[in-house]
Amino acid sequence: MAVDTRPDLSSDPHAEAPTTLNEAAPRTLGLLDQLGFWGNVGVSLLGFSGAIAILAPYGVRPLSFTAAVAAAVLGSVLGGLILGGSLVLGARTGAPAMVLLRGLLGAKASFVPTALNIAQCLGWAVFELVTISTGLQALTHGDLPRWLCLVLAGLVTTALTIRPLGWIRALRKYVSVLVILALVLLAIGLLRNPVPELAGSWQGFWLAVDSAMALTISWVPLGADYSRHSRSARAAFAGGFLGYGLTQIACLVIGLIALAQVAQDGSRIFDLFIGLPLGTLAFAILVIRESDQSFANVYSTAISLQNLRPGLDRRVLTVLIGAVTTALALTINIDDYANFLYLIGGVFIPMSGALIAAWIRGGGRRWNTAEDAPARPGMWLAWLVGFLCYQLINPGSIAHWSDFWTSAGTRLHTLSHPWLSASIASFAVSVLLALPFAGDRPGGDRPAGDRPAGDQLPTRERSGAGRPPA
Repeated sequence: MAVDTRPDLSSDPHAEAPTTLNEAAPRTLGLLDQLGFWGNVGVSLLGFSGAIAILAPYGVRPLSFTAAVAAAVLGSVLGGLILGGSLVLGARTGAPAMVLLRGLLGAKASFVPTALNIAQCLGWAVFELVTISTGLQALTHGDLPRWLCLVLAGLVTTALTIRPLGWIRALRKYVSVLVILALVLLAIGLLRNPVPELAGSWQGFWLAVDSAMALTISWVPLGADYSRHSRSARAAFAGGFLGYGLTQIACLVIGLIALAQVAQDGSRIFDLFIGLPLGTLAFAILVIRESDQSFANVYSTAISLQNLRPGLDRRVLTVLIGAVTTALALTINIDDYANFLYLIGGVFIPMSGALIAAWIRGGGRRWNTAEDAPARPGMWLAWLVGFLCYQLINPGSIAHWSDFWTSAGTRLHTLSHPWLSASIASFAVSVLLALPFAGDRPGGDRPAGDRPAGDQLPTRERSGAGRPPA
């Protein structure tokens, strides 16, 4: 069997991500790097105003403040467990997120979720550019024109994707402490005034939990793009569960406090922050740092495209994608796309269940990421039934689509159950359905060492370097 003779880059602390999928991924990110990266990703300017989906879930009366905080914490913890589990898969295989789905669904079949993920990443990248632009305009009191803010945000985002691992290491070294300081300043400033009493109930608690979980699980289709560079599986899990989970809770709770003080008007949150003592400094830090969100979405769009064409150069792709997202941010009303993005997020919650179930049942062995990985119909079934379960419990708000699922849910009595969470139920259904099929080994699904050279992604084992300890 031919042996990959390329140098092992795992010991080079400055090694960069490979330009194509035909090259091995260096394992250079330690625990602090991943805590820094996921901790920064867990804080988003969109998250502050987006906390309204937790405080006032669609279709029900608003929650009390206590119920909203409890939903934010529980949803972040449950979502963090799923995110952390998916990061372990990337760390153990060295494969990016969409390539992992070759082992779940089959190589050609993985193109379907890959296309959905590309649409999701592009949409969220545009959202982030618009958010950064809005923040810059708020900081400059409108002195900078919107188009210039968008172009600047697009240029910075694109530049960061050229050396992604270098940017992640910089986040850990220079940015994380500033972000923590900004959150502390905002929290202290907001709590100088009492939190207004919010008339609400616990009726929509599980809908709010769904929203918090969806925020976290929306990163599952991107997570392994970064955890494949982890030195260990434990570090990858801790980075996602602790780093992302804790900062998302902090972000959502600050958002809930701010919403309570502006009478649930999310458009006034940025002005509220700037008006706090040292609020301008804190807000400026968060606006500048928001580029890590747009960076991750643009970079993962490129990595997802490489699942379709492994030989494409990610640097060329990210430059093109950065230009496209900037152009879209300048020309379209992205708000019309929001509900579609939430629908796509619902697609990946049951897929995460099937993915983790297949990994656990198989013991993490013989995961086929080859370009000829065979289809696995049982896994498709588990994913599809889980998705249907999600829609029957939480139909969303897309015209016509939600009407159909609301009608079906009404007939099947799956709607309006305060104790029922669409995210938890669809995840559990996918896990239970995937487990019986996870042990099936269709023809061609051979151990990695039995495959011809070049038939799979390069890994450290092929160059003689051992897998990092778990």
